[in-house]
Formats: sequence, C-alpha cells, structure tokens
Amino acid sequence: MNAETQSPPMSAAGAPGPARRIPLAVKIPYTCFVCVLVPVYWSSYGPTNFLYFCDVALLLTLAGIWLESALLVSMCCVGILLPQLFWLVDFLCQVFGYSLTGMTGYMFNPSLTLFTRGLSLFHGWLPLLLVWLVWRIGYDRRAFKAWGVLATALVLFSYLLLPPAGAVLANPNIPVNIDYVYGFSDRGPQHWMNQTLYVALYLAALWCVIFLPTHALLRRIVPPAGARTTTR
Repeated sequence: MNAETQSPPMSAAGAPGPARRIPLAVKIPYTCFVCVLVPVYWSSYGPTNFLYFCDVALLLTLAGIWLESALLVSMCCVGILLPQLFWLVDFLCQVFGYSLTGMTGYMFNPSLTLFTRGLSLFHGWLPLLLVWLVWRIGYDRRAFKAWGVLATALVLFSYLLLPPAGAVLANPNIPVNIDYVYGFSDRGPQHWMNQTLYVALYLAALWCVIFLPTHALLRRIVPPAGARTTTR
C-alpha cells in the first residue's frame, strides 16, 4: 500500500469504523431547515399539522438521515412520492389561476406570512431528496408494510379524533380534514357516499394505488438496502 492510499477510518478500539453514506453537507442543512420549520408551523398551524403524511415524512427523514436508516427513508419514499407529485400539480394549477382540488389553497392565504408559506415549498424538493437518499443507501422492502400501517393509523386517528372538513375553529389556520379523510376540500365533507365507507375506500386506494405501485417501482429499480458500496 503506497502512502497515498486511504485506509478505512479507525474506531477508538482500532477497528475500521463505519463509512458515512449520507454526507454532513446533507444532514446539517436539512436539520437546520427542520429546526426552523417546526416552531413556525407549530405557532402558525398548531401541533396537529404534524399528522399530515408529508410532515410525518419530513420528521422521519430527519431521523433517517442521521441514523442512515434505509427503512425510515424508504418508508417516506413509499408514502409521499406520488402524493407530493399531486401536490405540485395542484399548486401549479393554483399559480395559473385554476382550482384542481383546493388542497394547496393555503399557499395563497394572505393571513399566513410569506415566510411560513415559503417553508411549505419543501413539498416540492423533499421527494427529490428522498429519491437521492434511497438510491444512496438502498431500498428496504419492509417499507411498504411499515408505511402502510403508519398511514392507516394516521387516517383513523384523523377521522375519529380531529376536526372534520368544514369545522369552524377559533383559529382559522388550525388545519381541519387532516390527511384528507373527508375528501380533498376543507370546506366540507365529500357527499358522494357514506363517510365511513369513503374512509375505508380511501385507505384501500392509498394501499393499492399509491403505496403499492411506488413500492413495486422502487423495488425494481433501486438496489436493496445493504447492497450498495458505501463511500466516505
């Protein structure tokens, strides 16, 4: 071995240390962003806002990048890649004066500061970061079931215990209809069918139309967790 050959990092015990798969250049800015977003969101929207799939994924990703957990990162990929694409489409429609579902209407709410609304643009870049992360550390195939169970729990909690669409709250910025369990409009529940039946069909659609196709795609194109050679 010549003098220029780099050896693996050594632990205090003299054994080779683990390679860092996610660089600090990603971990530190992401952590700073979350540390800014959480108190602003808490103040503006209240704690129940963190029960939205996207916000749960934001926090799980923070844990995932520091733990370098393929399972946590993969769960977030399964859960939000397609929904965030839909969020972007709805947002762009709003920008050009069209209302698709109204789910991104809060981005144009003048009662919220521009800074608060700007933080919500993470819906656009977080999916791209997750794709890079899962490509970097591999896809954990347990993610489909793990996220599905978590999402089911969130939907049932939101439906049974949180304010429905159309609820009038003392603070109008506190979210209602969290995770869209009453339909895509916050103005009132959907009227297509019995609400409990809607929730059951909504859960079935999440599992079969959103989570399963994303899982199948990631399983097909991304190497499994542990298969990648790590770099420092």
